[in-house]
Amino acid sequence: MPNKKIFIIAGEVSGDCLGARIMCATPNAAFVGIGGENMIAAGLHPIFPMADLAVMGVIEVLAHAKTLTKRIKQTINAIIYEKPDLVLTIDSPGFAKSVVSGLKKTQDGQELINKGLKFHHVVAPQVWAWRPKRAKKIATTFDKLYAFFDFEIPYFTKYGLDTIAVGHPIAENIIVKHHTDKTSDAKIITFIPGSRMTEVKKLLPLFHDVMNMIHNCGYTNFKFVIPTVETTDKYIRKQVSTWNIKPEITASEHRYDLYSNTYIAIAASGTVSAELAMMHIPAIIVYKMNPLTVLIARLLIRVRWVSLVNILLGHTVYPELLGSDATTNNIMNEFSRLLIPANREKMIAELKTADNMWRQHNTDASQIIAQNILN
Repeated sequence: MPNKKIFIIAGEVSGDCLGARIMCATPNAAFVGIGGENMIAAGLHPIFPMADLAVMGVIEVLAHAKTLTKRIKQTINAIIYEKPDLVLTIDSPGFAKSVVSGLKKTQDGQELINKGLKFHHVVAPQVWAWRPKRAKKIATTFDKLYAFFDFEIPYFTKYGLDTIAVGHPIAENIIVKHHTDKTSDAKIITFIPGSRMTEVKKLLPLFHDVMNMIHNCGYTNFKFVIPTVETTDKYIRKQVSTWNIKPEITASEHRYDLYSNTYIAIAASGTVSAELAMMHIPAIIVYKMNPLTVLIARLLIRVRWVSLVNILLGHTVYPELLGSDATTNNIMNEFSRLLIPANREKMIAELKTADNMWRQHNTDASQIIAQNILN
């Protein structure tokens, strides 16, 4: 019989992948909560679809406020009903804070806390990039925080939050391979529109235009591929079915094999940029947002880049085309640069210099987290 019940919450694909590994590393615990296909495969019975939480951007969140409010209340009620020993939230800090804060305001929630209920959060919010005062709110919300990097720890420990660096979890499963396709003369160009429906709907038309332009420029030896996740697969397949140039569609679970054979990736900003960097894949990072979201971001963000490898190394390795800069012509300019061997080799060499930054310990991040939640 499990000796601990854990209510686990993951709000997007990267959190779902990590959540599944944590679950597999914690065989003596029973899990209930919110997750996607990976956590379901690991044994989770989700209380509602994870896709309802996959929203990013100020305006985009406001547009889904009614659904999110409903899901917050539903999650609080589920925690009260399940009476877990621990609530483990993975990323999606806005939703996680709302659930924990809302639970603490209820009489039933206080009774659970008095009986020993604890709140742990995985992925430190990037307070070093914007709104550093958020660290104090995080410290009053959670009992323990699992950060990826040592430099993040002081932002939270100064407010008394028990914080440990576990390394970047993605590094657990990534094996660096040669970056070109070993079995075909076709060079794979991978288009990665993200895991949230809001970002996919903005980026897919742009990617379509880029594919057409590449083809019209006479590059006939390129093979176009789009990896999908469960939340966007049907939509992407339907859209692509009407295109003159039809890319191959592949499932998310095969993405590392795809990335390892990718010549150039054109990817949405997010976790995937770290995956590509760890695998030394030349890439162009793009993102289209609501114009008001872009304006707010420019006012609040304190760092020059959004790609983690650029932030860690302190200079631009992956070109970033965000907001109004995410145009077909700008992408093609960067794409043309990466067709020059010297530029590709320079980017790959710079990506390799970050190899020792991704992992902090010999033990995998999921194992460290599992040991802590059991203790």
